[in-house]
Amino acid sequence: MAATRSAHTVWEGNLFKGNGVVTFDSSGILAEQPVTWAARTEEPGGKTSPEELIAAAHSSCFSMAFSNILDKAGTPPTKLVTSADVSFQPGEGITGIHITVEGTVPGMDEEAFLAAAEEAKVGCPVSQALKATPITLTAKLA
Repeated sequence: MAATRSAHTVWEGNLFKGNGVVTFDSSGILAEQPVTWAARTEEPGGKTSPEELIAAAHSSCFSMAFSNILDKAGTPPTKLVTSADVSFQPGEGITGIHITVEGTVPGMDEEAFLAAAEEAKVGCPVSQALKATPITLTAKLA
């Protein structure tokens, strides 16, 4: 079953002094999130950035893929805590993504956990969409 999700941005002004709002159209749960260049390259100041949105997408996608891999191996997770850090360098773009996951997985050893995490890192759909960006991983059992 295919699904399409939508968001839109309204931007006003130039890159450096302008501002915009991102609206999550499909879910409607995060309406009109402010976004600016300064929030992207300096301190967030209560505003989001494309990189933060990618980090949210990547951490949630990875968690879903990883939980499925663990379940199929007969060791479903009790809990996974995943974060994604997306690095942005003005003039270069997104330079890397680092995923950190800590999991509670009864019956699984560290080596199997790391192998499954690596499989999720490579195979999750967001990782697939971002293949041109270096993606690194830190994974450990709780």
